Amino acid sequence: MIRLELTVPETNLVLEALGGLPYARVYELINKLHQQAEEAVKGAEQAVEEAERQ
Repeated sequence: MIRLELTVPETNLVLEALGGLPYARVYELINKLHQQAEEAVKGAEQAVEEAERQ
Protein backbone atom coordinates (compact mmCIF):
# COMPACT_ATOMS: atom_id res chain seq x y z
CA MET A 1 0.00 0.00 0.00
CA ILE A 2 1.19 3.51 -0.80
CA ARG A 3 0.02 6.47 1.26
CA LEU A 4 -0.07 9.80 -0.54
CA GLU A 5 -0.75 13.17 1.04
CA LEU A 6 -2.27 15.65 -1.39
CA THR A 7 -3.84 19.06 -1.01
CA VAL A 8 -7.45 19.51 -2.09
CA PRO A 9 -6.40 21.22 -5.35
CA GLU A 10 -3.94 18.40 -6.09
CA THR A 11 -6.62 15.80 -5.42
CA ASN A 12 -9.02 17.62 -7.71
CA LEU A 13 -6.37 17.68 -10.43
CA VAL A 14 -5.87 13.92 -10.12
CA LEU A 15 -9.63 13.38 -10.33
CA GLU A 16 -9.84 15.68 -13.34
CA ALA A 17 -7.11 13.71 -15.09
CA LEU A 18 -8.83 10.41 -14.27
CA GLY A 19 -12.07 11.84 -15.64
CA GLY A 20 -10.45 12.00 -19.06
CA LEU A 21 -9.91 8.24 -19.11
CA PRO A 22 -12.46 5.55 -20.00
CA TYR A 23 -14.99 5.16 -17.16
CA ALA A 24 -14.72 1.38 -17.03
CA ARG A 25 -10.99 1.69 -16.43
CA VAL A 26 -11.04 4.26 -13.60
CA TYR A 27 -14.41 4.25 -11.81
CA GLU A 28 -13.24 2.00 -8.97
CA LEU A 29 -10.18 4.16 -8.37
CA ILE A 30 -12.27 7.33 -8.41
CA ASN A 31 -14.68 5.80 -5.89
CA LYS A 32 -11.78 4.78 -3.66
CA LEU A 33 -10.28 8.27 -3.76
CA HIS A 34 -13.66 9.82 -3.02
CA GLN A 35 -14.22 7.51 -0.05
CA GLN A 36 -10.80 8.25 1.43
CA ALA A 37 -11.23 11.99 0.91
CA GLU A 38 -14.59 11.93 2.72
CA GLU A 39 -13.00 10.11 5.66
CA ALA A 40 -10.16 12.62 5.81
CA VAL A 41 -12.52 15.60 5.73
CA LYS A 42 -14.75 14.11 8.43
CA GLY A 43 -11.70 13.44 10.60
CA ALA A 44 -10.48 17.00 10.17
CA GLU A 45 -13.94 18.41 10.95
CA GLN A 46 -14.17 16.31 14.11
CA ALA A 47 -10.74 17.49 15.23
CA VAL A 48 -11.80 21.12 14.76
CA GLU A 49 -15.04 20.55 16.67
CA GLU A 50 -13.17 18.91 19.55
CA ALA A 51 -10.65 21.75 19.67
CA GLU A 52 -13.47 24.31 19.75
CA ARG A 53 -15.14 22.54 22.69
CA GLN A 54 -12.00 22.79 24.79
